[in-house]
Amino acid sequence: MKQQKLLRPLTGLALLAVFAATYVELHASGYVQVATIKVPGDLSGGFDISWVDAVSGRYYLANRGVSGVGARVDVIDTKHVKYLGAIPLAAPGNGVIAINNPHDDLLTDPETNGELWVGENGSIVEVFDLRTQNLVTTISTGGIGRADELAYDPLDHVLLIANDRETTCVMGVCTGGDPFITFINTEDRTVLGQIFYPLVVFGAPLSNRGLEQPVWNSKTGMFYLAVPATSDHPNGEVDEIDPAGMQITRMFPTTCSPAGLALGPRQRLFTSCGDVIAVTTGTVVTTIAGVGADEIWFNPGEERVYFGGFQSVKVPIVNTDNNKLVATLTVGQVNPTPPPPSHTTHSVAADGVNNLIFVPVSNVGVKVYTDRRRSVDENP
Repeated sequence: MKQQKLLRPLTGLALLAVFAATYVELHASGYVQVATIKVPGDLSGGFDISWVDAVSGRYYLANRGVSGVGARVDVIDTKHVKYLGAIPLAAPGNGVIAINNPHDDLLTDPETNGELWVGENGSIVEVFDLRTQNLVTTISTGGIGRADELAYDPLDHVLLIANDRETTCVMGVCTGGDPFITFINTEDRTVLGQIFYPLVVFGAPLSNRGLEQPVWNSKTGMFYLAVPATSDHPNGEVDEIDPAGMQITRMFPTTCSPAGLALGPRQRLFTSCGDVIAVTTGTVVTTIAGVGADEIWFNPGEERVYFGGFQSVKVPIVNTDNNKLVATLTVGQVNPTPPPPSHTTHSVAADGVNNLIFVPVSNVGVKVYTDRRRSVDENP
């Protein structure tokens, strides 16, 4: 009898655990679209990186305009899910990041004191005051290609930005040049130095060159940069970069040519092609199947990574607890010959406070998703 009494509660707990695990996994995958935010032109001319500043409740999207005309950053209120307006750019924008208190002015409210830094074609970075949306300054990175994706080190007040595909012209003859990264002091907005990547190549045969998404790691005090391929690592690598010494300290070989990069919990780097890297050892601990993207985003609110696709209609979502795919959002459709035009994406960002996911979709606007733990009626 004693044995039966012991077995009954254990069986009940086991069943409860199985039920709870099944419920959580099913519940977690129940994402729904709650809004489509229209923007002028419906993103018909192309777009690139997007960024959410959860402190101020703002979403920023680099909108390239149509044939370079009307290039801007679209601004969306993530708390009330509405379009606020646009910040005009001098050239088509690529990377974008909002920096709160870039001059370490702790007496000023970070929600109203900040700057928007935008990497643009023509190898320039434009800096805007987010209180007034006025242009503060324009910084040249010294090339003639595009200044692309960027990351910010708030400890040293250093911004890293990559010129992913540079061109060298001699007497009117232009050839592929070495891509490079530039370090910029955000306090006085001066260029501190650069690192050139003469070995960066990708493609078959190896010809094109590229540098991709960087991230900042506050624990290690280092930047990490996704590199699709080099002659030494044809399947790609993630470089650890010291902002103080402006040098590469370690290279982590990858298996799948990464583009997007995000830092998740437990010092794990997630790549857009599925490799998960332990920062401590620099080794690939697992490769997640069924993902692939240009930009990716880690949301600390859900502890999930969103994969923005690459001119795709799919946005896979990965649970960082077990590195498993929990859902795939279908955000658009592909039409072989327009009209109608294709509806695709390669960018994603999320507000970690309200767990709203913002996905720009070409020829549509910005679609907003959440999982069903948050009802539509509760949307701001």
